[in-house]
Amino acid sequence: EASLRAFLRQKQEELNHLEEYVFAFEQDLENLVIESKELEEVELGNLQKKLSQIDVEEKKIEMLKVQDLSVHYGMIQAVHNVSFEVKQGEIVSLIGANGAGKTTILRTISGLVRPSNGHIIFEGKNIEKAAPQKIVADGLSQVPEGRHVFSGLTVQENLDMGAFLRKDSTLKEDFEQIFAKFPILKERRNQDAATLSGGEQQMLAMGRALMSKPKLLLLDEPSMGLAPIFIKEIFSIIQEIQAQGTTVLLIEQNAKMALSIANRGYVLETGKIVLEGTGKELLASEAVRKAYLGG
Repeated sequence: EASLRAFLRQKQEELNHLEEYVFAFEQDLENLVIESKELEEVELGNLQKKLSQIDVEEKKIEMLKVQDLSVHYGMIQAVHNVSFEVKQGEIVSLIGANGAGKTTILRTISGLVRPSNGHIIFEGKNIEKAAPQKIVADGLSQVPEGRHVFSGLTVQENLDMGAFLRKDSTLKEDFEQIFAKFPILKERRNQDAATLSGGEQQMLAMGRALMSKPKLLLLDEPSMGLAPIFIKEIFSIIQEIQAQGTTVLLIEQNAKMALSIANRGYVLETGKIVLEGTGKELLASEAVRKAYLGG
């Protein structure tokens, strides 16, 4: 009888351990189900967010479309059937080595060079035959390579030239916005533009272009010849310009900086587009790293 009681106690203990094990297993299973549901909800949320972002991108208005653009200088073809687009609110960057055709494309969009073939469509209108002043009046302005400020004129007078075609009544407010964006220009508003440093002249060239109130701002090599401290500041200002509603087409040899702020980009080689993608995709591209990012 004693041995039977001991046997029953042992079995009862084993049964208790088994019940504890089953209870712990059920708890683990319940936690696993909860975690699985939470993960599923997170993944579903991320998917919905990505789909929403894709939907927003697709709904962006096409501001500029360059279609099968070719440009010749005499017998030499500088641009070969180039096509790309810029949507409203984007920063789009064209990168490539010297001689790739970047500046020629910008000058052609601005009406300073006539294409030998193709179309340039700005806000639904063909502008490849339009006069440069008409293109500026319609809302497209260029900051040229090398800045090209007007020497002999003051900083203020250079900014006045940017607003030459405007007939609205908000000039004073816009001048104040430019001075808020580029405080150094306000300090030197009565100084001859030719006496400014390279970085200050670049700010003046950008300010002058912004005074025309462009919908699309074309920037040609804004970092060229600038000290690193000015380069960082200029690219920060470009992002600020975008955030305030101006679309930007950026031509730049500094591929890393350009692609780091670009929504999308195109790679030009000898007048042809050889690669395109988002800024992040092009930064991660092995071909782009080898050719433009030093490895």
